[in-house]
Amino acid sequence: MNLPSTLESWLDYLESRNRETIVLGLDRVALVRDRLGLQPSFPLIAVGGTNGKGSVCAYLESMLTAAGYRVGCYTSPHLLRYNERVHLDARTATDTELCAALEAVEGARGDIQLTYFEQGTLAAMWLFQDAAVDVAVLEVGMGGRLDAVNAWDADCAVVTSVDLDHQQFLGDTREAIGFEKAGIFRSGRPAICGENAPPHSLLAHAAEIGAALQCFGVDIRVDVGESGWTCRLAEHVYAALPRLAMPGRHQYANAACALAALQSLHERLPVNIKAMRAGLALARQPGRFQVVGRQPLRLLDVAHNPHAARALAASLADLPPGGRVFAVFAMLADKDVAAVVQTLRPFIHLWHAAGLDLPRGLDAAGIGLILQAGDCAFVSHVSVREAWLAACLQAGPADTILAFGSFHTVAEVMSEMTSGNQL
Repeated sequence: MNLPSTLESWLDYLESRNRETIVLGLDRVALVRDRLGLQPSFPLIAVGGTNGKGSVCAYLESMLTAAGYRVGCYTSPHLLRYNERVHLDARTATDTELCAALEAVEGARGDIQLTYFEQGTLAAMWLFQDAAVDVAVLEVGMGGRLDAVNAWDADCAVVTSVDLDHQQFLGDTREAIGFEKAGIFRSGRPAICGENAPPHSLLAHAAEIGAALQCFGVDIRVDVGESGWTCRLAEHVYAALPRLAMPGRHQYANAACALAALQSLHERLPVNIKAMRAGLALARQPGRFQVVGRQPLRLLDVAHNPHAARALAASLADLPPGGRVFAVFAMLADKDVAAVVQTLRPFIHLWHAAGLDLPRGLDAAGIGLILQAGDCAFVSHVSVREAWLAACLQAGPADTILAFGSFHTVAEVMSEMTSGNQL
């Protein structure tokens, strides 16, 4: 067959080839990895967890870049362009680079079936090895133990949080999910956990394999002041750290996990305090309580499960008193929509509910039924675009518009704003 010639055609090809978007297991990825000779000599940092993974990756990439390292960073999903998933030396990978990497993986896989995510993960690692980066930061797609990222042994592994999400694949309890996420830990190597009370399954697995586990609230502590903050690790204190650009109290735990990971690798990857401060101050990740306009205040957040909804609620509670809050809300059907609604119900005056025109998307009628059951005032819209424009027309200067519920929700609003329709 003729191979695709553009990145868009490559992505279309990968999507059409595998209708099963999630197929857990490492055997197929490992075979192609070995055929490609993807055994990097540079350190790897794997980042998993229910929420906060992308933020930890952003802090790590920013601090390591500020220290002068050439960093490869792989995250998912993307918002507007696939290129966002792969960073090389503080820039997004080009279409040409990604096409070359996808072609290399395609040439090596033979008759081995790979999912969209698996081929993308192998392509990212091929690019990082080809570019001879100094360090790679890899975000787990889902779970950990059987995720494609876990085909490599991380020199340090971070699990940011453990809560209910993707239960159909990972289990329906924190204990079951904790075991899956702990699968990225390695014997005798640093393991960081952003939970102060992790599931017993995570603690037991770390102890069983002899991972050097540090937990937030026990081995990792933060003190946040008006002008800055302090991170206290087991043997090190990092003081006078700058306020973070990404808002929300939970971001200090994410940043502290990134600092703990760097400290655990300081012999191979020394990062001085100046680079740490610069990197923390500059790190940003789109869609994390992101302010995209004022008067009215316009916020975007990718919160899509109950754990993330609780963090979003805390951030809303920290906003100065003001006018009404209008939600532009759309979610995937396989998420716990009712729990998200109940968590945020006290903060939202009117919900502009929208459908997501996707295979896993929940339509406006489905969203409406859940909001009605939750005794929420709402208006239904066919699309996120329609919901966003309606909220913008309705809100006054003192009000707040919050678009959330999915990466797809935020992406649709971003696309609308990019087209110039900010209102």
